[in-house]
Amino acid sequence: MKIRIEHLGKIYAGGKEALRDLNLEIESGMFGLLGPNGAGKTTLMRIMTLLQNPTSGTIFFDDYDLSKDRKAIRSMLGYLPQDFRTFQKFRAWEFLDYSAGLAGIEKKKRGELVDEMLRKVGLYEERDRWANRLSGGMKRRLGIAQAIIGNPKIIIVDEPTTGLDPEERIRFRNILSDISDKDATIILSTHIVGDISSSCKNVALLNHGQLKFMGTPGEMLGQARGKVWELFVMQDEYEAIKGKYPVIMTVPEDGGLRIQIVAEEVAEYADVKSIEPNLEHAYVYYMDFVLKDKMDMQAKRL
Repeated sequence: MKIRIEHLGKIYAGGKEALRDLNLEIESGMFGLLGPNGAGKTTLMRIMTLLQNPTSGTIFFDDYDLSKDRKAIRSMLGYLPQDFRTFQKFRAWEFLDYSAGLAGIEKKKRGELVDEMLRKVGLYEERDRWANRLSGGMKRRLGIAQAIIGNPKIIIVDEPTTGLDPEERIRFRNILSDISDKDATIILSTHIVGDISSSCKNVALLNHGQLKFMGTPGEMLGQARGKVWELFVMQDEYEAIKGKYPVIMTVPEDGGLRIQIVAEEVAEYADVKSIEPNLEHAYVYYMDFVLKDKMDMQAKRL
């Protein structure tokens, strides 16, 4: 399924502009929506899931228009919000059974389907535990199970790995990757760059409600190539560098610190070498240098 976002805008009461003339196309597979907190990602997710209305513009899900075909679009969607909660009196399987009912699945078909979903997300052995007493990682897995139980064509997950330990983050990403291989469109909204680099074919970067980058993770990496440096510094040098450049990594070594920074050039330091960037480096480079340069150019025009 192809999603087209056309001239989308959202202004909240009081004049706060969360989205500004957003234009974006999303193909099937895993799509990453990246940006800092407050970039407009959650607002976009809530509009796409019909929980909020845009101030302007619309979204097309193939030929279905968000402004006209809300019932048809709702039947295509699965959603895992950032603040996912379960009902206090439901066991894990009961919550999933309830979710299946909301998805329109007949009661006689739910039992087998619920067990299938619990196995898929690794919760079958926990099926009789109270849902609200599951660990954070288990709750997120139950959340993705309720999002996919109706076999939706579009699955939207908002900050799904925040607060999870590394093992649960990897498990969660693997579940999403497995689903995306079955022709579903999965939109993964996050500020955690590692979730994007390990799973998404394409990525969009939002900042202050506007689209700042759209392309593959490799294309984003290419912009930071030759802009990431590793060097050894003394503690007093580090304090000066920290105020001048974004520091990505700091490792204590005998007599000082081994650090990685993002910069256009650092010729003033002797022990420095250029290193191959990862997506986190590229993200920092884009946010700290590319966007600031654009803002400076706009300010000069004014």
